[in-house]
Amino acid sequence: MKKNRSTITRQFMLVILLIFLLQALMLAVIFNSYYKSSVNNVKDLGISNMKSQATMVENYLDKGGNVLWFATETMNHLIQKGASTEELLDYLQAQSEQMKGQFDENFTGIYGYLNETYLDGSGWVPPADYDPRERDWYKEALKGNGEMVMSSPYVDAETGQTIISFCQMLSDKKSVLALDIVLNEIQNITEKMTMGDMGYGFIVDADGLVIAHYDRKEVGQNYRIDPQYASLLSRVYAGGENGFDVMLNGELSTVFSTCIEKDWYVVIIANNALLYNNIRSQIMAGIALSILIFLIIVILSVFSIKRITKAEKSEQETLEQLQKTNLGMIRSLASVIDAKDRYTSGHSHRVAEYALMIAKRMGKSEKEQKIIYNAGLLHDIGKVRVPESVINKPGKLSEEEFDSIRIHPSSGFHILRDIQSDENIGYGVKYHHERYDGTGYPNGLENENIPEIARIIAVADAYDAMASDRSYRKALEQSEVRAEIIRGKGTQFDPKIADIMLQIMDEDTHYELKQKEETLSRIMVVDDDAISVKSVKYILHDIENISVVSAQNEIEAVELVDNIKPDLIIMDLKMPDTDGFSLYEKIRRSTDAPVILMSGDKSMETIKKIRELGITDYLSKPLIPSITKETVHGILQSSEHVKGYTQQDIMNHRPEGLFDL
Repeated sequence: MKKNRSTITRQFMLVILLIFLLQALMLAVIFNSYYKSSVNNVKDLGISNMKSQATMVENYLDKGGNVLWFATETMNHLIQKGASTEELLDYLQAQSEQMKGQFDENFTGIYGYLNETYLDGSGWVPPADYDPRERDWYKEALKGNGEMVMSSPYVDAETGQTIISFCQMLSDKKSVLALDIVLNEIQNITEKMTMGDMGYGFIVDADGLVIAHYDRKEVGQNYRIDPQYASLLSRVYAGGENGFDVMLNGELSTVFSTCIEKDWYVVIIANNALLYNNIRSQIMAGIALSILIFLIIVILSVFSIKRITKAEKSEQETLEQLQKTNLGMIRSLASVIDAKDRYTSGHSHRVAEYALMIAKRMGKSEKEQKIIYNAGLLHDIGKVRVPESVINKPGKLSEEEFDSIRIHPSSGFHILRDIQSDENIGYGVKYHHERYDGTGYPNGLENENIPEIARIIAVADAYDAMASDRSYRKALEQSEVRAEIIRGKGTQFDPKIADIMLQIMDEDTHYELKQKEETLSRIMVVDDDAISVKSVKYILHDIENISVVSAQNEIEAVELVDNIKPDLIIMDLKMPDTDGFSLYEKIRRSTDAPVILMSGDKSMETIKKIRELGITDYLSKPLIPSITKETVHGILQSSEHVKGYTQQDIMNHRPEGLFDL
C-alpha cells in the first residue's frame, strides 16, 4: 500500500512538473502577442469609456427632450380644449416645479408663446417691450415646423452659465413651447472623463466651440482657431471613434471621440506614456502571479476535492433558493397590482398560466416558457402608476382617464429595466397592448414587428379579461369568448396564436379556465376571554368574504380545527388550560393553516420562540385595529390564496403538468 502511494505521488508530481514546464513555455511563446493584445485592449477600454461618457451626456439631454415632448403634447391638448391663458400658465408653473424636483435645478423652467401671450413657468416676468416672436428660440421652433429643435449653446450674460434651449412649435402653427437647461451637469460629467487619471475630456460643437471641459477655464474657447487643436478637430469631425494618435503639448497622445446630438463631439485625450508604460511590467507580474496561483491550486487541489463537492452541493441549494425567492418576488409584485383592482383578483397569475399554456403548445423551450410566464405575471406592473379610482371606476372612462390607463405598458417597461435582466420580459410588458393590425399602443406596431412574447400575452390577457368579472359586467360565456377570439384573428391577435388559444378552449369542456368564484375564508379565534373574541370579530367585521368562529379552550379549538378546516387561526398566548405554544403544536398535527398569536408578552424570549416554532405572525395586546386588519388581510392574500386558488390547486390543475418556476 505504501509503495502504491509512493508511486502515485511520484506520478502526480511528474505530471504537475510537466504541466508547469508546458505552461512556462506557453507563456514565453505568447508574451509578445499578449503585449500587443493588451495594447489593443487598452484602446478598446478607451473607446468604451468614451462611449459610456457620451451616452451619459445624451441621456441627460434626452431628459430635456422628453420633458418638453410631454409638455408639448399636454399643451396641444389644453389649447384644443380651449383652455384659458391662466390655465396654461398654471400648467407651466406646476410642470416647472415638478421638473425641478424630479430632475435637478439645471432644468430652469418651461416657457413659451401661447394664446398670443408669453407665459413663463419659472415665474420670470419679461420687460414691457419683450417680444417673444423676435427671440431665437421662437424663430428656431418655427423653422422646425413641428419638430423639436435644440438650440446651439450660449452663455447667459447675467449668470455666465452655458445654456441650451429645447423648443417646439405647437399644432396651431403659431404657439411655441421651450425649455432651458443649464449645462452644469454636462460640465460635471465632462470633468469625470479622465480615463482613470490618464487623460481628460471635453465636448465641442461643429464650430469648434468648447461646450464643456475638464478644465472649466477652457469652456467657451474656440478650438478651431487654436493651431494645436485645429488639426485634431479635423480628424475628430472626420470620425475618430476608434482612436488615433496625435502630438499634443509635445507628448504623444491617443484621442477617442464620437458624435452625439446636434453635432456635438465628445473627445477624450489620453497620454500614451500613462496608457502603455506599465503594460510590460504588468504582464510580467501577471505571469509570475499566474505561476504562483498555479502552484497553490495544485497543492490545495490535493486536499480540496471533498470541500469542492460540498461547495457544489451548497451552491446548487443556494441557486434553487434564489430561484424560489425570485419567483416569490415576481408573484408578490403581480399580487400587488391585482390587489388594486377589486374586480379582477388574480388576473396577472391567470394571464401567466394561459400564456404558459400557449408557449408549451408552440414548442418553446423550458427557459423560454419561464420567461413568458414571468412576463405574464408582470404584464400589468405599470398599473402602479394608475390611480385606483381609475382602475376601479364602474362607468365609462373619460379620455384623460383612459390615457392614464394607456401609459401602463410603457411605465411597466421602465420599472422592470432595473429588476429584470432578460429584455424579453420588458418587451412582453411594453407591447402586450399592441394590435396585430397596427392600431394598438404604445407604438402602433403591427404583424411580426410586435415581439412574439407580447403577441402571446396579448391573447392570454384578452382571454382572461373576457373570462373574468369586470366592474361593468360579469364574465362572458365560453361561446362568447370564443366568438370574440375568432373575430379578433388578424386584427387584434396573431392568427396562429389565436388558433392555439382556441384549441385550448376546445379542450376546456367544463369552462374551468376562468376567474374562480371568491371563496369564503374561515377564521378561527381561540381565547378564553369572550370580550377579546368580540373585539377581534368587531375589528374584522368589514373584511369581505370571511367568517369568524371562536373557541374558548384547547378541547374546543382542536375539535373545531378538525370540523371546519380554518384558513387562518388567531389565538391567545396565555389561557387557563393551556398556552398558545402547546396548542400550536397540537393544531399543527391536523392543519397547516397560518397562525397569528396574540400576546401582551413582548419579551425577546417569547419573540424568539414564536420564530423558532414557525408561527406565521403575532399581534401585541391590546390589539390595534388597523394593524390587525392589515395582518389578517396580508396573510389571506398570500401566495397560497392568490387568485382564488390554493397552492395545491395550482399544482393539481395546471394543464400538462406545468413546472414550478
